[in-house]
Amino acid sequence: MTTETLSLDPKTIETIKATVPALQEHGTTITKVFYKTMFKNYPELKNIFNQTNQRKGDQPKALANAVLAAAMHIDNLEVILPAVKQIGEKHRSLNIKPEHYPIVGENLLIAIKEVLGDAATEEIMNAWEKAYGVIADVFISVEREMYQEVANKPGGWVGYRDFEVVKKVKESDVITSFYLKPVDGGNIPTYQPGQYITIKAEIESERYNHLRQYSLSHAPGKDYYRISVKREDPIGDNPAGVVSTFLHQQIKEGSIIPVSAPGGDFFLDLEDSRPLVLISGGVGLTPMMSMLETVIKEQPERKVFYLHAARNGNVHAMKARVEDITREYKQVNSYTIYDSPTEGDTFDKKGYVDVEFLSEVIPTTDASFYFCGPKGFMRAIYQNLSRLGVNEEDIHYEVFGPSDDMSK
Repeated sequence: MTTETLSLDPKTIETIKATVPALQEHGTTITKVFYKTMFKNYPELKNIFNQTNQRKGDQPKALANAVLAAAMHIDNLEVILPAVKQIGEKHRSLNIKPEHYPIVGENLLIAIKEVLGDAATEEIMNAWEKAYGVIADVFISVEREMYQEVANKPGGWVGYRDFEVVKKVKESDVITSFYLKPVDGGNIPTYQPGQYITIKAEIESERYNHLRQYSLSHAPGKDYYRISVKREDPIGDNPAGVVSTFLHQQIKEGSIIPVSAPGGDFFLDLEDSRPLVLISGGVGLTPMMSMLETVIKEQPERKVFYLHAARNGNVHAMKARVEDITREYKQVNSYTIYDSPTEGDTFDKKGYVDVEFLSEVIPTTDASFYFCGPKGFMRAIYQNLSRLGVNEEDIHYEVFGPSDDMSK
């Protein structure tokens, strides 16, 4: 996909670029008003958008960053294509369609006008209406290709397909695995290690459906999918996770869950033969387990270093599996880090994954680094890798929820 045919006149480009300072100052306010307005005018869209991310402010912030990037590069949208593709992967998994884009545009323009007031002149509003049309066309084009690609895969499908929970396994005090097979008995498409599926939680007590994306936690090639879900308990002012609680408490073996086909742009590069470093915190181990189980089969000579951080052994899922792999495959080294170990826990370090520990157990920075976990953990890992001198192109991560820049 290219944006060569998607052009705006010079005056419109000039006007959009002139709004960049206003977007830098008011962008998140605009997107908060946008979501509030859109959900008021089109409440059915609450069936698609994650209301938890709305409440936390993550989604408005992510959208504000995307709008700002589009405005800054409105004369060369090729620059933002990597970000468009990342967002497009999530849109495809959530079943976002072309008909949704005019709704977004309508309410985004309303929000811009409301927040900027008299500063949003007729000229500015007309320019943004044109610009949004071009930006929307970029997303629609990218996502059309993604829908076609997943539909053409062996066993692939578009939208949601019913899967049965054929097995439910408690992995730790807070993490449970769900093994899913299609109700229709058909084939399922393979995926890249690190990718995710979206489940549609249809909860009787909830007015709207809830969509959640969960990394596939085992190597591809099976006739089932496995997700491993952390139960999000209430902490302080944060309520319990609606979907994780539903899965842990209400979903049993034999339950049916609608699922979208695997997707995502965070996955293991099997063309790279350099040492592989996998770092996870908490339930961030899910894509790492898929990568670990894949690399030992597909690249048996590749050196692997796997570091996992958790509070203690009670909440550490799949520890025995990693230990088995480490014993069986001599090219694999694994390390456990607990910040609050309990009596009887076995681990390699008490505390956190700091620069000193990374430099101690990782013999080279000429490697490929993948990490996943809570945002605070990931930001610390990113900064520590940067301090060690790891090249930016060798740093790969997956954010739970809307995308975020770990360098900030």
